[in-house]
Amino acid sequence: MRDFSLNKNMLHGEVQLSILGMRCAGCVSAIEGALANLNGVTFVSVNFADHSALVRGLVDTDSLIQTVKDAGFDAAVMEGFEDPELEEQLEINRYRKLIKKAVVAGGFGLLLMLNEMFEWLPDMNSATGRWFWPELALLTLAVLVYSGWHFYSGAIKSLQLRQANMDTLIALGTGSAWLYSCVVIDYSTYLPSLAKHAYFEAAVVILAFINLGTALETLARGKTSSAIRQLIGLQPRTARVIRDGVEFDIPIDQVGLAETIRIRPGEKIPVDGEVIDGYSSVDESMLTGEAMPLEKTLGSEVIAGTVNLTGSFIFKATRIGRDTALAQIINSVKQAQNSKPEIARLADKISGIFVPIVVGISVFTFIIWSLIGPDPAVSYAFVTAMTVLVIACPCALGLATPISVMVAVGRAAQLGILIRKGEALQTAGKITCLILDKTGTVTQGKPVVEQVEVLNDAYTPHEIIQLAASLEANSEHPLAAAILGEAHNNNLDLVNVEQFVALSGYGVTAKINNKHITLGNKALMAADDVQVSASSSLLDKFATLGQTPILLAVDKELVGIIAVADPIKKDSALAVQRFKKLGIRVLMVTGDNEITARAIAQLAGITEVRAQVLPQDKADIVIELQAQGEIVGMVGDGINDAPALAHADVGLAIGTGTDIAIESADIVILQGSLVKVAEVIQLSKITVLNIKQNLLGAFFYNTLSIPVAAGLLYPFMGVLLNPMIAGAAMAMSSLTVVSNANRLRWIKIA
Repeated sequence: MRDFSLNKNMLHGEVQLSILGMRCAGCVSAIEGALANLNGVTFVSVNFADHSALVRGLVDTDSLIQTVKDAGFDAAVMEGFEDPELEEQLEINRYRKLIKKAVVAGGFGLLLMLNEMFEWLPDMNSATGRWFWPELALLTLAVLVYSGWHFYSGAIKSLQLRQANMDTLIALGTGSAWLYSCVVIDYSTYLPSLAKHAYFEAAVVILAFINLGTALETLARGKTSSAIRQLIGLQPRTARVIRDGVEFDIPIDQVGLAETIRIRPGEKIPVDGEVIDGYSSVDESMLTGEAMPLEKTLGSEVIAGTVNLTGSFIFKATRIGRDTALAQIINSVKQAQNSKPEIARLADKISGIFVPIVVGISVFTFIIWSLIGPDPAVSYAFVTAMTVLVIACPCALGLATPISVMVAVGRAAQLGILIRKGEALQTAGKITCLILDKTGTVTQGKPVVEQVEVLNDAYTPHEIIQLAASLEANSEHPLAAAILGEAHNNNLDLVNVEQFVALSGYGVTAKINNKHITLGNKALMAADDVQVSASSSLLDKFATLGQTPILLAVDKELVGIIAVADPIKKDSALAVQRFKKLGIRVLMVTGDNEITARAIAQLAGITEVRAQVLPQDKADIVIELQAQGEIVGMVGDGINDAPALAHADVGLAIGTGTDIAIESADIVILQGSLVKVAEVIQLSKITVLNIKQNLLGAFFYNTLSIPVAAGLLYPFMGVLLNPMIAGAAMAMSSLTVVSNANRLRWIKIA
């Protein structure tokens, strides 16, 4: 048995390959088929938009690369952070190379056309023509090899694999044009005068248009991944570490875990970490979409790629390399771009069988024109068959979906939305029912003091908070943090506490300045003989508002009530309004009690509430709604939401939540705003519409152009499509699809 553990190139999980040489959807099918047949590979997804392949399974990377090469392409493993400048330079070099090939072919073809137009070329049967035309054939062959060898070599390798792709069509069309022209030269005396036409100019001009179209497509496609390149470019090249008291800069890949790193004003943070000294504000807008800088103090988390502003601090590295949040975001975005929505898989299947059908139509066209076409029938047959081959290249069809998905995922990243699965981008726009968790999703997830009621004129609200905070400083109760936070916000000093006693489920008691202090719920007051009946209506009001009352008694007299609540986020109500405008049914599902849940729901504008729901029951609610025909979106942030997020048609995790929730979701909202969920839904609708526009355009183009190219209109209107025009139209169709998809980069989501 082979020892996989000893092979350093062994693939564990997944690998991303950069593919060179792809030119159509047929190429995608060829590569996916070749890789899928490799032992150990369990999943393959080839992205025509950014020329990459995502492969999962257990096989060495050398075998993957060799398999791609055997299929007629080239490949390299994409590891770590790519250099955005190098990647951009490679795209520019490819663009320039294609432009050169287009210029050479186009210039030569134009020269030939001008000479033919003004009848400057010698007759084939003349003394000059007998040596001129063979030399012209050789010169044309040289131009074809220079400008089109990548097509011819691809066609040969495709033929060896018993497949057909765009290269096959181009090679057949231009190659047959050259061969037919050679036959015309050699046997011109035996052909009718109307058939004595060489198509050298058609062959080279076709290559000129196709290379130009591919070059422009490369340029446009390069812009689609600019958001990802911006994310990659956030990673600084060096980090200033502190080792044995000495500060010095090291390359980013040499930073280790628990490394001590200094960040100065204006610097980018190199890795994820935790602040251990200093204070500053950090701009995290590129990763979260949040415009306001965030304060960073002792214990605060900092994220790689974000920008420090005015202060300086020292932090300890907690995640490095591929484990940083930035690396995970980039990886997730790439996976989303590589995953294929249902509409894309349909296009791939159609494209996979399209080329052989086109070849068949071309042969059929040749036969029909040869049998019933006007004289010279063979010449007409050849021209129409070649035009069918050239115009039918399914480039636009293959690009229609992946280019739109790629642009949309990049646009979402700019908005602070991480789309982890491409399918979710398609499905989000179809959501009919949205389930919202309460704590941390609709609400802030952090209790705060909402109001302080003073019941004894001897005390002020600040004194009530001061006494309560002094007791809570010794408590571990979740609501203690809210009271302590209120004391801190009002710069209140805590007083000395004696004889502190914590009573689980009730509250705390202690002595302050020899006074007996009781802080807790109604049950504790009753147990300590504190009368609360006079404040019953006040307590009921707090309950109706979804607030938790904490009662404070001094020497068995109730002196104040502190109302603590988890307030709704400032934009939750606005988000719910937008959901309703989109025609989406909204439910809030929570484990909290009915009264609190309904109070929060009312503030957010939600009418349907399911309260006191256990974590395992949330997933059952999703399944129940799906059984009713609803397409369910689930928004949550906690571990208890993970099962429901996984079961939902689209799971959306709030990025401020737990890692388990984020891993269970299809889409991650990097900041905590529910408005971003509405933006995802709108972006999904716009993207699907964009894909449909692309597919409709591509299908319409091929459906309309192939019959015209075959000469269907000739008997009625005398219209016959020129192969050169066909080449230009084919190139422009791809460029149109790419341009339409690129509109998503600037789309405004209101």
